[in-house]
Amino acid sequence: MKILFLTQYYPPETGAPQNRLSDLAMRLANEGHEISILTAMPNYPHNEIYSNYRGKFFLNEVLQGIPVYRSWIFVGKSRSVISRLLNYFSFVVTSFFYGLFKIKKQDYILCESPPLFLGITGWLLSFFKGSKFIFNISDLWPESAEKLGVINNKFLLNTSEKLELFLYRRAYLITGQTQGIVSNIQLRTKNKTIHWLPNGFSEEQSYFDFPKNQLRTKWNIPSSNFILGYAGIIGYAQGLEIITEAASILRNHTQLTFVIAGDGPELEKLKNLTKQHQLKNIIFTGALSKKEALQVVSESNAAIIPLRKIDLFKGAIPSKIFENCAYGKPLLLGVDGEAKELFIDQAKAGIYFEPEDVQALAEGILKLQADSNLCEQFGENGKLYVNNFFSRRKIASDFLDVLQKMNKR
Repeated sequence: MKILFLTQYYPPETGAPQNRLSDLAMRLANEGHEISILTAMPNYPHNEIYSNYRGKFFLNEVLQGIPVYRSWIFVGKSRSVISRLLNYFSFVVTSFFYGLFKIKKQDYILCESPPLFLGITGWLLSFFKGSKFIFNISDLWPESAEKLGVINNKFLLNTSEKLELFLYRRAYLITGQTQGIVSNIQLRTKNKTIHWLPNGFSEEQSYFDFPKNQLRTKWNIPSSNFILGYAGIIGYAQGLEIITEAASILRNHTQLTFVIAGDGPELEKLKNLTKQHQLKNIIFTGALSKKEALQVVSESNAAIIPLRKIDLFKGAIPSKIFENCAYGKPLLLGVDGEAKELFIDQAKAGIYFEPEDVQALAEGILKLQADSNLCEQFGENGKLYVNNFFSRRKIASDFLDVLQKMNKR
């Protein structure tokens, strides 16, 4: 099969969609399928085109054996609605023309949303190339943009919702990253084939040979200290100020060290909060490669995974859950809904605290620190659960099975 992945986000950028899509692409290519990528010039998360890609309108390269076609995208420092729309629509336009004249006929075009507007390019290219349009939904948009307050313009929201339903109706297959997304789309579309295509963990990453105690040595963390790790994007949705607040409450517990690894728009805010509270128990590593982030995961004693208290996030499953479970780390999970049901209620992989409840987080931290047996049991439970249900090898295999069954109809 020939499959084109159409996505605004792809390595060398780091992040959940980049890791998830590149892993799926490589697994399908390893199965003998002809995979190619149509994406933007890398710019995430700093809203700045990477130095090696600046000044280029189109670019072809090969990453891990897969041809990658890149087109120009507008990148502005402002986070206003106008700047965001220019960012989205610039790639909608350039990717369409590049795909139309450069990409050969495909059997399938798998389009990643958000941004929702990229679905226009995916649908048009599938029409002109005689391809089947697969619409992969990792976040419900415009619903999420409205609830997060990113977009409040009623005309834009109504127009976006009409576009969303238009694209659903024209998709050969819809895939959703969470069960909540799948259920939501099923309620609003009749007689559509919808497949749960979750995030997961690459088994190969669990075989990395990390230097022992590298994190502790680099940051002078005592061998007896209990490390509470967060490795991922430092953005608004995560609500990571809860970690600084918990660190403040627990400042006298000198055997606790909080490590926040990663970069993002909220990093400076967190650093300023740490200075204001004169906290000595928080370490910021800054931006890390994927492997370096996994080093932090491997050396942490437990993982803190929060999101803001917004109903929208009851359908969210942060990707860092899979990584920490795969490495046998107990979770302190501040995410309600589907994530709690899967990883706390079913997997028994850690302790749940209500989102934004700093006192509950602090109590959970002390409970784990005081009971190494409980930590070990949570860790083993989580590891078994992700290996059984969220192996990326199995996820890719199930996806191929769906396509093959649909082709036989």
